[in-house]
Amino acid sequence: MKVVVIGSTGHVGGFLVPRLVEAGHEVVAVSRGASEPYRPHAAWSQVTRLLLDRDAGDADGTFAPAIAALEADVVVDLICFTPDSARLMVDALRGSGTVLVHCGTIWVHGPSAEVPVTEEARRTPSGEYGTQKAEIERMLLAESRRPGGVRSVVLHPGHITGPGWPMINAVGNLDLSVWEALAAGREIAMPGLGLETVHHVHADDVAQAFQLAVERHAQAAGESFHVVSERAITLRGLAQAIARHYGQEARLRFVSWPEFREQTTAEFGDASWEHASRSHSMSIDKARRVLGYAPRYTTVQAVVEGLDWLEREGRLTIA
Repeated sequence: MKVVVIGSTGHVGGFLVPRLVEAGHEVVAVSRGASEPYRPHAAWSQVTRLLLDRDAGDADGTFAPAIAALEADVVVDLICFTPDSARLMVDALRGSGTVLVHCGTIWVHGPSAEVPVTEEARRTPSGEYGTQKAEIERMLLAESRRPGGVRSVVLHPGHITGPGWPMINAVGNLDLSVWEALAAGREIAMPGLGLETVHHVHADDVAQAFQLAVERHAQAAGESFHVVSERAITLRGLAQAIARHYGQEARLRFVSWPEFREQTTAEFGDASWEHASRSHSMSIDKARRVLGYAPRYTTVQAVVEGLDWLEREGRLTIA
């Protein structure tokens, strides 16, 4: 198939584009700039590169028609964040037969009730990011089920993890000093009881799911799927696993949320609350059944690989 990947040089695209090339697909990689993919791979020599600025193109109405003009079998959209942008793409693709595979987020779900959370669970999204992604999903799936509408598949990744960038830590934020303290056996302050959950996923497992959605779009069109590791992990469980990885025992001091906020920045405090208050724990039964999705990495394995990269890059100091 001919596959267009929008946002191709980012973390997921860096794994997805080589996967698609190696599977024999013709790939057009769309990105805003001419910088090299963050993850080098020989497969990029077989890819057609196309530079398009989405923000500018959405503003003047040229971006979506330029994508439609490529006449792809499938468009993978990794960087659509607003309903208006999604509508422009649907309007441009309608009637072409092109299938749209959209990147959503588990943040379309609010705080967890019954767990693991299924795709059909009652939605209570909050915050601009989650509510806009939820609105995009509703629009795409309704369009997909309409006669003559654009057939779409929506994938909802969890906390994307692996080499290339910091990942959500054991207190629910991006503070690298938390990892350093766990590796050194130093005490960390953990808000609440540490029983809140986070649900990571390795970027290559996200790429696996997108490849499967591309290749099995006939079965998947009109549906959404969670894309996460096999199991969520509690914050204290993540702290204990990472400390053990470095030969330490986790030293955890459980504190109230006001006390925790006093000890960190407003940014980190807000991020911790956003993750802990949702306590996402998602089911992948539907993705496994329909797509054949089988994550290779556990949460801890994905985090450890990301920590190794951060250390090699000099962004993390492990005693």
